[in-house]
Amino acid sequence: MADNAIIVGGTQGIGLDIARRLIARGDKVVITGRDRTRAETIAAELGHGTRGLAVDLSQPRGIAAALADMPSLRHVVITAILRDANSVREYDVDRAINLVTLKLVGYTETIHTLLPKLEPNASIVLFGGLAKERPYPGSTTVTTVNGGVTTMVHTLAVELAPIRVNAIHPGIIGDSPAWSDKNLDHVVARTPTKRLATMQDVSGAALFLLDNQSINGVNLNVDNGWLLT
Repeated sequence: MADNAIIVGGTQGIGLDIARRLIARGDKVVITGRDRTRAETIAAELGHGTRGLAVDLSQPRGIAAALADMPSLRHVVITAILRDANSVREYDVDRAINLVTLKLVGYTETIHTLLPKLEPNASIVLFGGLAKERPYPGSTTVTTVNGGVTTMVHTLAVELAPIRVNAIHPGIIGDSPAWSDKNLDHVVARTPTKRLATMQDVSGAALFLLDNQSINGVNLNVDNGWLLT
């Protein structure tokens, strides 16, 4: 039997790859992005009854209206991100508030909105990132919110039981749009496996977390052991 799933941030990158894999196995999928036309166009390209909706997590008061017409859901994946460089020395308060709102308030409000539609055995996968463990110049806000995702997973897994909640924290994904045009030889050299994670690796990890009934409250790093070196 096909399951219903929503991918918030499913119009590009890893979110889109997850959507394709769920559709390929027969699930019915809703994808969202900030732009309605783009979301609807990509949904039409995916076919198989995929729907595209406009949802802006940085505007959390509008999330309930945007997601009002949802079917019963088995799977929720929230991949939406905003790449931001914001150092303490040159701190942009508005950009910081936008990212904190998107990832901490927006993620939580999305789950709050969808909760009445979630099946008792539903699963939720959130996306953080390895900046939580390996900060870089300008990552102050990104590192902070991704650290927040790790603890959000814990409290949601307790509050929403028996619904399962997990998170993926990707490292540098070599074939993703954000990294594919960059020279990453120095990163490859630091991984024990001498390869970077791929979008397929991350989307495979997402499906594992969605499906495995015994994985709950876990923050899964997908980085080929990069953090070990």
